[in-house]
Amino acid sequence: MEKRFPALFVSHGAPSMIVEPCACREFLRQWGEKLGTPAGIVCVSAHWVTQQARVTASPHPTTVHDFYGFADELYDLSYPAPGEPALAARVLELLDRQGIAAAGDATRGFDHGAWAPLMLMYPEAKVPVIQLSVQPQLGPKHHLSVGEALRPLREEGILILASGSATHNLNDFVGHELGAEPMRYAQEFSWWVDKAITEGRTAELLDYHVKAPYALRCHPTAEHFLPLFVPLGTGGKGRQIHDSYTYGALSMAAFSWE
Repeated sequence: MEKRFPALFVSHGAPSMIVEPCACREFLRQWGEKLGTPAGIVCVSAHWVTQQARVTASPHPTTVHDFYGFADELYDLSYPAPGEPALAARVLELLDRQGIAAAGDATRGFDHGAWAPLMLMYPEAKVPVIQLSVQPQLGPKHHLSVGEALRPLREEGILILASGSATHNLNDFVGHELGAEPMRYAQEFSWWVDKAITEGRTAELLDYHVKAPYALRCHPTAEHFLPLFVPLGTGGKGRQIHDSYTYGALSMAAFSWE
């Protein structure tokens, strides 16, 4: 019998997190060791935005450097984890059962929303990974339904890893140092999310853009918050497993649903 894995949401921050000394980097390194090795990973990345759900289907996905203006060493990084067409097909099957339109993509590689946290959690890059896109125009309920559809994977030894950002205002990010004091508005939003998850207030989370303090300032666009609804939809009790900030504006909060 396969080990049952939790479903996670992690904040991936700037690509430079891989090489910068920050609390989140150490957390991801330790949490991968704590989790153990899954049979496969389904990674929902904020950096793959599509009109309908898409799943990587290549057995050998490339490493995509989907950013600019960072240190040269980041563009030399590669995460050569194998793809898993059979797992991609399983995901498509489960989504279809839920009535969610989806398709495989044989050319898409891993963007930094996927490879940045995975490089820290599973640095040997031996665990098969497929990446799943987000559809911001369909909103939180759609992504919750995606999580509900993928729930059986947790009993099949698969780790569902959603990668986004608990807060993501890049205008406030610019010009601040890595260890800058957290901005109060970012803290208040992150605290609200933590409490809502811990107390199981799913209806309020689905309506976060009007219920949560500073929601639109923390997420001027939704793509970095929507991945959170996928692990939320897989069920179980949620809890915060990490809380730190980078560049003042970015909450690096992470959550687990057991």
